[in-house]
Amino acid sequence: MKSLYVKFVVMTIGIMISSGILAFFISNGYYQIKLKPFNDEKNTTIALDIATFLEEHPNIELDAYLNNVASVGYQFYLVDEEKVGSYYGEDFREQYLETSIIDTVLNGEIYHGIEEFPQQTFVTGFFANELANTIGVPITHNGTSYAMFIRPNIDLLFNEMHSLFAWILALTIVFSILLVLVSTKYLVKPITKLTKATKRLANGDFQVNLGTKRKDELGVLAQSFERMSYQLEQLDDMKNEFISNISHDIQSPLSNLKGYTNLLKKEDLEEQEKIEYIGVMDSEITRLSTLTKQLLLLASLDRKEAIVNMRTFDVADQLKGLIKSYQWMLDEKGIMISYSLPSTKIYGDPALLHTVWDNLLSNAIKYNYLNGSIDISLWVEEASMLIQVKDSGIGLNEKELNRIFDRFYRADLARTRTMEGTGLGLSIVRTIIALHNGDISVSSKEKEGTTFVISLPIDNQ
Repeated sequence: MKSLYVKFVVMTIGIMISSGILAFFISNGYYQIKLKPFNDEKNTTIALDIATFLEEHPNIELDAYLNNVASVGYQFYLVDEEKVGSYYGEDFREQYLETSIIDTVLNGEIYHGIEEFPQQTFVTGFFANELANTIGVPITHNGTSYAMFIRPNIDLLFNEMHSLFAWILALTIVFSILLVLVSTKYLVKPITKLTKATKRLANGDFQVNLGTKRKDELGVLAQSFERMSYQLEQLDDMKNEFISNISHDIQSPLSNLKGYTNLLKKEDLEEQEKIEYIGVMDSEITRLSTLTKQLLLLASLDRKEAIVNMRTFDVADQLKGLIKSYQWMLDEKGIMISYSLPSTKIYGDPALLHTVWDNLLSNAIKYNYLNGSIDISLWVEEASMLIQVKDSGIGLNEKELNRIFDRFYRADLARTRTMEGTGLGLSIVRTIIALHNGDISVSSKEKEGTTFVISLPIDNQ
């Protein structure tokens, strides 16, 4: 398979050749339609001026005069009434001329040989050194009638220019090809580097630096590729971290279950210890069940299969019901909760949005201090509903704040001193909000608390 460089060079040279051929045919058509009649008319005027001058000056020696005129760039053929002809200037390559044409000119008519020269593909009318390709006019000198045929001596006029034009044409072609080769190399070089980088990327090497500063389409492509490489590297890291986390989160409860199962096999186990071990096992099973459900939900959300029950419902009623279900936990930690929830209806999936409020409220309780506070507010701005969940808990540092929505990311457990979660809750929250065409933002300060603000379109149809 030919390389892009070879293809581009061949195509460019082909375009140059095709353009040259097309330009030649167009210029030939222009010559046939416009320039040839103009050339005929111009030479006819010159021939008539010469004839008039000779008729008005009978004392001029005819041969000497015509030889002088021929020396400045013309060719002549002079025929008398007896059909005796004389040539002046450069010889005609083709000296055949029909007798009828000579008779016509001797009878006083003008012969337009240049205009009537055969229509052919090439511009032969201008260069054909033939007697038929002349202008014929009648003249009378010293009482004798003549037929004078005249045409410009192209060889004389352009002899010195022929080599110049040939060199110009040859150098133009050579330099055009050289410039095409160089410019094509410049154009194709980023693509070549991009191809090598693609192969490295396919082999798992994400450290791609194309090092281009171009601002054209190829430069934009290279920059986009580098961004894609960086994003793929991040995705690969996230995938590895995901596998590591999920392996740990599954292996840890399974190991605990196996350990406590072995403990339950002891014959001398007291009833109180047995109840305690069964309680731990139940907790681990619940943890595994929660993790499995969240993973299934995330997979469903990623495929956008989860939104199946879109309808209009009152968010305020849903939030008030959720707060009541957590009242026992709030009382247990002495947390004061306040809320402003005016009735607001939106179009969305109630089950999924309930998961959002549940995650945010449970986190606000879990990461709060004893006797802390939680405030939930709901209001409407234009066509959007906004919900704010603010707590007075332990807060987050900058590093945690930047990764809070990453899957399986958990804040420093030693700092939080709370029960370990799955690290999937807030990732699920953000995904659900995005599927509802909404937005979620978070602000936090360590030891001062965290605030989540969610914006959702009211009419999401």
